[in-house]
Amino acid sequence: MLGDFLKALGQLHDRRFLRVVALGVLLSLGLLAGVYGVLAGLIGWFVPDSFTLPWIGEVSWVDSLLSWGSLLLMLGLSVFLMVPVASAFTGLLLESVAGAVEARHYPGLPLAHPQPWGEAIAESLRFLGVILVANLLALVLYVLSGPFAPLVFWAVNGYLLGREYFQMAAMRRLGCEGAAALRRRHGGQIFAAGLLMAAPLSLPLVNLLVPVLGAATFTHLFHRLNGDRAAG
Repeated sequence: MLGDFLKALGQLHDRRFLRVVALGVLLSLGLLAGVYGVLAGLIGWFVPDSFTLPWIGEVSWVDSLLSWGSLLLMLGLSVFLMVPVASAFTGLLLESVAGAVEARHYPGLPLAHPQPWGEAIAESLRFLGVILVANLLALVLYVLSGPFAPLVFWAVNGYLLGREYFQMAAMRRLGCEGAAALRRRHGGQIFAAGLLMAAPLSLPLVNLLVPVLGAATFTHLFHRLNGDRAAG
């Protein structure tokens, strides 16, 4: 498992990896900026430029206050949302990462059968939804667990990342049912690899590399569990 991660880390300089990192971050920033634009537009639509209050007089700063407040809120949420959003976009670009891994380490394999774009988009949206909902529900556990909150965070996200990334990597060659069967047989190793991916989520900037490293690591893990031999 650690060897799978080190192989992925050793290929991080690959231009195909860097391209996916850049695209994932840019698309994520674009989406977050779009969400903020919609929020700011709604504030401007529903909150008047000025109104008069008894004993106070004309108030003309509420919409500006709400707009700046919503910007600060989005900046705060972006720390929480960036990784799951980037992971969802990376799911769309998984084929590029997996293809780069296989070209370098498993050159003798036949061509994979990547998901159609429509199916990949639906799978990525489902992945994003699962991660966001699970983390929102786990907020209660984070609060109750006090100093152990990071361990809870790693456990929740380790399980989710392991399950989803392995499924996406395996589906390229085994299909949905075959991938699920292999995942059930090796659930312990997959969870442990997910924990390895979840730990860097706590580190700013480093966590932006997690989606690509996860896709590459689980491509290696899949081939190892499937019995595919890597080139020397």
